[in-house]
Amino acid sequence: MLRWLKLYVRTPLILRIFLGFLLGSAIGIALWAVSTGAEKPFAVELARYVSPFGTIFVNMLKMIVIPVVFFSLVVGAASLPVRKFGRVGTKVIGWYLLTSLLAALVGVALALVVNPGAGAGLDNWQDMAGALGGEAAQIAGQSAAGQSLVGVFLNLFKNPFEALATGNFLPMIVFAILFGLAVRVSIEATADERVTRRMEAVIEFFLAMRDAMFRMVDWILEYAPIGVLALSIVNFGLYGPKIVGPYVSVALGVVGGILLMVFVVYSAMIWLVTRQNPLRVLRRIREAMVTAFVTRSSAATLPVSMKVAAEELRVRDELAGFSLPLGATINMDGVCVHLPMFALLAANLFGLHLTAADLFVLVVTTVLAAVGAGGVPGGSLMLMFIILEALGLGSQQIAVVVALALGVNPILDMFETMNNVTGDLVCTHVVAQTEGLVQPPGGGAGAA
Repeated sequence: MLRWLKLYVRTPLILRIFLGFLLGSAIGIALWAVSTGAEKPFAVELARYVSPFGTIFVNMLKMIVIPVVFFSLVVGAASLPVRKFGRVGTKVIGWYLLTSLLAALVGVALALVVNPGAGAGLDNWQDMAGALGGEAAQIAGQSAAGQSLVGVFLNLFKNPFEALATGNFLPMIVFAILFGLAVRVSIEATADERVTRRMEAVIEFFLAMRDAMFRMVDWILEYAPIGVLALSIVNFGLYGPKIVGPYVSVALGVVGGILLMVFVVYSAMIWLVTRQNPLRVLRRIREAMVTAFVTRSSAATLPVSMKVAAEELRVRDELAGFSLPLGATINMDGVCVHLPMFALLAANLFGLHLTAADLFVLVVTTVLAAVGAGGVPGGSLMLMFIILEALGLGSQQIAVVVALALGVNPILDMFETMNNVTGDLVCTHVVAQTEGLVQPPGGGAGAA
C-alpha cells in the first residue's frame, strides 16, 4: 500500500489529473452504456455514492478561493513602486489592463460565436446538479448581472467584511486593490522610517498569509485527481458521450481565442506602436513561450522571461525587473479568454438569457477577477466561482460547470500560460521601445 502511495505522490500532478479524467470518463461511459431505461436509474443511484468525493474537491476550492484572491491582490497592489517608476510604471500597468480588457472582449465574442452547450436540455443538467450533492437552485430571474449598470457600479463599493461574508466578490476585489495601493502610497509619501517599517510589516504579513494559502492550495491539488475521477464518473455515467460536445466547443473556442490574442491582437499592437515585424518579435521570445507552455506556470517561467528580455529584446534591467514580475502577478490575458467561454457554457446549460448589460458585467468581472489569478495554481479554475456567481448561479450549478472544466483545464492551462507570458514580454518590449529603455548592441543590459 505504501509503495502505491509513493508512486502516486511521485507521479506529476498534471499526469495524475489527466489519468483520473480518462479513467473516470471510461468508467462513466461504461456505466451509461450498461444502464437500462431512459432515466439510467443504476447510474443515478451510483452517482449518489460517488459524487461526494467530487463535491468535496469543489467545496475545497470554494473554501480557498476568497482568501487566495484577497491576499494576492493586496500583495500585488502594495508591491507597485508608484513613485519610482512614474510614467513608465503607469504605462506598463495601463498596457496590462488594456490587453486584459481586449482578451475578455475576445473571449466573450468567441463565446457568443461558439455558443458552447447550446441545445443541451436544462432538465438533464439540473438532474446532474442534484446528483452532485443537492437540489439545483432556482436561478430564473435571479441573475446578479441583470441589475442596472448604476447598480453594478454601486455594488463595487460596499462593506468589505459584508462582501467577504456573503461571497460578493467584486467589492472584495476593489477593496483589496485600494487597500494595497494605500499601503504602497503610505510608504512612498513619507520620510518617517517608523511609518515605513509599519507599512512594510503590513506587506510582509499579507505576503505570509498569501504563501500560507498557496500551501493549502498545494494540499488541495494533491486531492484533485480523486475529485476529477469522481466528477468524471458522475458526468459521463449520467449522460455518456453527450457532454463531449461542450468539451470540444469550449476547448476549441479557448485555444482559438488565445491564438487570436497572440498572432492578431499582440501582433497588431506591436506593429502599430513600434512599426516592427511582429513575427520577428515573437520569434525572439519563443523560448519563454515554449517554457510557459510546458511548465504551465508564469512564475516558473519568470527566470526565462528575464533572460529573454535582456538577451533577445535587450530591455534594460530596471524596466524588465518591474514589468515582468508584475505581469506574472496581474496580467492574465489567457484567463480573460478562458472564463467567458465557461460563463456562456453555464448560461446555455442552465437556461440563462444574457443581455448586453450582463455581458458588460461579465467583461468587467473577468478583468477584475483575473488580476487576482497570478501565482495561483489552477487560478482560472478557482476564479470560475467568481464569474459564475456574478451570473447568479447557485452552488450546485457551479459544481456542474467546474466539474466539466476540471477535465479539460490542464490542457487549456498550457495555452493560457503561454498567452500570459507572451503578453508580459510584448508589453515589456513595447514600453522599452517607446521609452528609450532598450540597450544598444554591445552594452550590458543594465548599463546606463
